Amino acid sequence: MKKFVLLILAVAVLSIVCFFLPNIWTTSPFLPHRTNLIVGGEVIKDIDPPIIENGQILLSLPIIKEYIDSSVLWDKKVGKIIFTTKQKVVSMKTDKLTAMVNSNPVNLNIPARLINDTPYIPIQFLSEILKIQIEYIEKNNVVILDKQVSTIHKAVTIVKNADIRKSPSVRSKIVSKNLEQNKPMRVFSESKTWYNVRTEEGIVGYIEKKYVEKTSEDIKIEKPEETQSSRWTPKNGKINMVWEYVNIKTADMSKTKKIDGLDVVSPTWFAITDLEGTVANKADPEYVKWAHSNGYQVWGLISNNFDKDLTHEVLNNADKREKIIQQILIYSKLYKLDGINIDFENVYYKDKDMLTQLMKEMSPLLREQGLIISIDVTMKSSSEVWSKFYDRKALSELVDYIALMAYDQHPANSAVSGSVAQYDWVEQGLLRILEEVPNEKLLLGLPFYTRLWKEEKIDGETKVSSTAITMNKANEIIKDKKLDLIWDSKSGQYYAHYIENKITYKIWFEDKKSINLKSSLIHKYNLAGTASWRRGYETEEVWTTLADSLKNNKSYVQWANANKSEYNME
Repeated sequence: MKKFVLLILAVAVLSIVCFFLPNIWTTSPFLPHRTNLIVGGEVIKDIDPPIIENGQILLSLPIIKEYIDSSVLWDKKVGKIIFTTKQKVVSMKTDKLTAMVNSNPVNLNIPARLINDTPYIPIQFLSEILKIQIEYIEKNNVVILDKQVSTIHKAVTIVKNADIRKSPSVRSKIVSKNLEQNKPMRVFSESKTWYNVRTEEGIVGYIEKKYVEKTSEDIKIEKPEETQSSRWTPKNGKINMVWEYVNIKTADMSKTKKIDGLDVVSPTWFAITDLEGTVANKADPEYVKWAHSNGYQVWGLISNNFDKDLTHEVLNNADKREKIIQQILIYSKLYKLDGINIDFENVYYKDKDMLTQLMKEMSPLLREQGLIISIDVTMKSSSEVWSKFYDRKALSELVDYIALMAYDQHPANSAVSGSVAQYDWVEQGLLRILEEVPNEKLLLGLPFYTRLWKEEKIDGETKVSSTAITMNKANEIIKDKKLDLIWDSKSGQYYAHYIENKITYKIWFEDKKSINLKSSLIHKYNLAGTASWRRGYETEEVWTTLADSLKNNKSYVQWANANKSEYNME
């Protein structure tokens, strides 16, 4: 009986101790023997700790990716770290005391460096660019990191001797005991009876709501100034753009009359030509003078030469990307260009993200120079190297306009004859693109060419080949062969065929009517305008058709009602 009583007493004493012990014992919220990182109201434990050197804070790349900027890029080959925002491109190399901000040098107090093969980056000079607040509390050896927010929630203690606990429970250990009255702290989250808080000294934990009074402070966040009116639109109607193909030398345009309704010409002047990122230049200042004298903008085109391997090499090297961008900036300024059109085709699917990275690094610098930015994309398809490598949604967020190359439905190597761009194929493809690209940024590509298809029997099999021809050449064939044209309502084109020397020839014609029909989609889906390939392939009447369609402000319903009988539109 005596032993039983003693056991009961021991249990009672233990219960009392367990009940009161949390209110006696305190514990540190920090990990020992290291500089602790606090993000908001949380101590970050399972990650590389910050480094403090000469009063400067260095954060590891994993910390930055996890808590500041997931898109920061580390190019190990050249030892370069790159940050991008809509307005800024920041790059720095390890062990160099100079960083580049939008191509301008900025001196650093301490360089980025590799520690155990992990990049560590001096972060304070980036705080405004990355919209963060960061400070070092030497007393507790902690680094505090906060993202910029529009409202800060605060609290002050309204009683003496309140405690902050490690977790939201009165059974939890105390991390800061006997706080004085009016002790300020920041609030990060709350439950029914607790606030998650952080004191000015960097102590994080939980305090009961009954001990504090909560307030809020609105923070004015300055919006960055727009470096360019990226929503450039023509004075009248929709954009009417045409590509100008330049093979070796730009054509003499001095005797070319003004094209009514045309807004933008995009000459194919620039191309990446080697593995070092050299950009070949065929620009002609006389062409720019001619264009500007007629009121056209000039958006110089740069291509990747449609070379997958060359493109892979330059996209995956930070120094080579920078070299390409700097050349574009120099040429744009030298030739007084109004914009740049990016035409990268035939790219490995594995380089999808790096094409987007190129645009992340290029766009802020082009905008700073006052340039309109556009990029060409294909229709969606299963081809990795012709379609899937475009991250159309991400690209549309970086550029002013996306030009959809809505043609080559049946390309030159097609196994069957067919239209270059029949109406229903264009519309269905357009709808798929609009799932990712805003309509106000989309230029619908129109073909000024068609194909003459040749079908011949060889050893019992039909061999199909084709030749791209201009509208004028197609008209010559009609006249020469005395062809009867048939309106094909599905393709929205006239169709004809003829047989010569036992070979069947087929043509789906692009003319003013087919162009008018496709351009009606601009009004139907309220797109930004058109981009046509290419000048010189069209008949003169096509320009009148486009001017009427894009500049007369007719709605799609008005246009359809006026033309449905002619085009069998129901």
